Amino acid sequence: MSRTARLSLDRLSVVDFDAMWSIHADPLTNEFNPAGPLTSRMDAQRQFGEWLGHWHEHGFGYWTVRDDEGVVGFCGIRFSRWNDGQQNERTVLNLSYRFTPSAWGKGYATEAAGAAVGLWRDEHSAHPIIAYTTPGNLGSQRTALKVGLERRPDLDRVTGEALGDDVVFALGWA
Repeated sequence: MSRTARLSLDRLSVVDFDAMWSIHADPLTNEFNPAGPLTSRMDAQRQFGEWLGHWHEHGFGYWTVRDDEGVVGFCGIRFSRWNDGQQNERTVLNLSYRFTPSAWGKGYATEAAGAAVGLWRDEHSAHPIIAYTTPGNLGSQRTALKVGLERRPDLDRVTGEALGDDVVFALGWA
């Protein structure tokens, strides 16, 4: 378990599944997600299992983020393949942050993502860290910049879908 000034960043546990399902199935938290919200518990269980597996294999991953009231979101870093099978393919650490709408506007995403970037700097900087979002998700873009990631238009991916383009932020990309 880690702490920030206001948050507890806990190793993911099976008891966190319902909170993950609630947050990731909420249409508001997925407004800018091209895949949309999770729509089946089976898909959520598969994704959650991948997150738990990452923790088991690597000893770090996405945290369950709690304030004094309980679970407010999920944030952290985990290994991922960037541009799988394409130009610039490589292993990266994906920085993810998703919070319940009641936690928005409190700086929680910046606080937790800053801790994740700190973990990357201290222990995992052999691989680049990236955060990517869609063009309209200005809040997520501001968070990436606030925690020190750099805007990398050379890494943007254009899919041609309304929300599908990726706006990329990274550190350690050589």
